[in-house]
Amino acid sequence: MQAMDVDLFVIGGGSAGVRCGRIAAGYGAKVAVAERRFWGGTCVNVGCVPKKLMVQAAEYGAWAEDSRGFGWDVEVRGHDWAKLQAAIAAETRRLSGIYRRLLEGAGVRLFDAEARLLDPHTVEVGGERVSARHIVIATGGEPVHPDFPGAEHCLASDSLFAMPKRPRRAVVLGGGYIACEFASLLAGLGVATTQLYRGRLILRGFDDDIREALVPELRASGVDLRLETAIARVERAGDGLLIHCTDAEIIEADAVFAAIGRRPATGGLGLDRAGVATRPDGAVIVDSWNRTSVPHIFALGDVTDQVNLTPVATGQGHALADTLFGGTPRRIALENIPTAVFTAPPIATVGLTEDEAARRGEIDVYLSRFRPLRHSLSGRDRRTLMKLVVERASQRVVGVHMLGEDAPEILQGFAVAVVMGATKQDLDRTIGIHPTAAEEFVTMRARRPEPVAKAAE
Repeated sequence: MQAMDVDLFVIGGGSAGVRCGRIAAGYGAKVAVAERRFWGGTCVNVGCVPKKLMVQAAEYGAWAEDSRGFGWDVEVRGHDWAKLQAAIAAETRRLSGIYRRLLEGAGVRLFDAEARLLDPHTVEVGGERVSARHIVIATGGEPVHPDFPGAEHCLASDSLFAMPKRPRRAVVLGGGYIACEFASLLAGLGVATTQLYRGRLILRGFDDDIREALVPELRASGVDLRLETAIARVERAGDGLLIHCTDAEIIEADAVFAAIGRRPATGGLGLDRAGVATRPDGAVIVDSWNRTSVPHIFALGDVTDQVNLTPVATGQGHALADTLFGGTPRRIALENIPTAVFTAPPIATVGLTEDEAARRGEIDVYLSRFRPLRHSLSGRDRRTLMKLVVERASQRVVGVHMLGEDAPEILQGFAVAVVMGATKQDLDRTIGIHPTAAEEFVTMRARRPEPVAKAAE
């Protein structure tokens, strides 16, 4: 093979690309990384990080209200949206800068420019042509835009983090985790929020008990959730918007957020010139080693549309660098990956849903619903749901699901147990920490009979 300019060229400076480039350079590889928008990718700049900070801002408001039940004389005089936005922007800039400096410190050549493939070994970027022995596509995803009349008046989810002024009234379109999170945090920050979803039940893909339990919680937190309803058209009316719904109702709002999904960001990359195969939706097709149809070109993270989570992308990037340059080939398993939805209250889950597990064989299900201790004094009408899905033959715990306060923190530890193959008896032998919500997972003893019959059909 002829000499190449670099050993590895990474297109995309998000979680996957930065980790892959930095670790590869640490092994002595000559690496270049191109990023056209912002270092750190969606998660740092317009995703996980700013969203979680906004969620936490909303939580402070709720905690201030709840504190009165514990004897605190707290007066909430309002929320300074501009101050919050400025603080979040400063933090995302700081984190984005760290991503860039990590690459610079590793000796990686950086391009603040759009890159595209000219052929299987050549990348055009910033007016240069760079040849590479290996190429990584790690461009992430982008919001899907609606196509109904007046869709140009709708904002993508990314836009929330750049809004200088809080909207008085907002409509969130969608029923996935982004839509639910946005509706929840907007309502928590004092925005009159309506969420529209065309389906019968939100959060498709999650366990049905969790999906059903979230509906009343969202409504109790101030979200006007309307199911089996979508937008027919949007029109401008003075300084506001008129949202014409499919049920013939008209809603007035200052902003409409279309959170109807994301798709792989592969437009303009020149993948066809390099012979890289994609699905009709643009997702790059890869094998279990993240190889594309061209053996020396790889794709990582959301651009493959497999499990679109930041830790998965980061893990794939590290594993690929180890494989190509570290002499320790390895890959990331896409099963038993824990995830969270930061609604109010939040959701966390790991492993199989009840329906998924039942399709594989007979199961036992353990379910608990209760009011958290703190709300016996706060007076807030909030419930927690905790669920175990157990494979009957082996008694292995194959699914753990929770809706309730601190769910993401609690489920991280139980994810370790699921990955290690813990059984229901292992949980039964574990002493709980009292009084906590987490102890419920190790004290559930009564099986729910209905799913067993369902699994046996």
